Amino acid sequence: MSDAPQLLHTVLDAVDVRGEAEFWRRLLDLAYRAGDEVPSDGPDDADWLVLTRPDGTRILAIQGVDALEPSRWPEPGHPSVSHLDTTVATRAALDAAHDRVLALGGELRFDRTDDPDEPLRAYASPAGHVFCVFVA
Repeated sequence: MSDAPQLLHTVLDAVDVRGEAEFWRRLLDLAYRAGDEVPSDGPDDADWLVLTRPDGTRILAIQGVDALEPSRWPEPGHPSVSHLDTTVATRAALDAAHDRVLALGGELRFDRTDDPDEPLRAYASPAGHVFCVFVA
């Protein structure tokens, strides 16, 4: 067994924790960690939510912040700093993912679907987190 740290999940900041979690949950077909589900009664004052695969493997956590300056990438002088990469199997699936992202409130930031080797689109989530969807 290695002494190296193991990656648990990626954490994204958001002012609207539940809204950002719902975007990623629905986009990536994830589930809430037990206890993080949408409350059936009472206020939803979540400030930390974890999203998992159906087998329980952690993928993303959404952490509440008071304010967040969304990424302005790809504007010159505004690097993405970090972003998430996701893949689909075909060009048709890339187009379907595009419709899904937009329907969930994502914003198209960059379109490179004309690249014959690696067509992709880059988006921002409702909180402004940049991510790519490309054909792999």
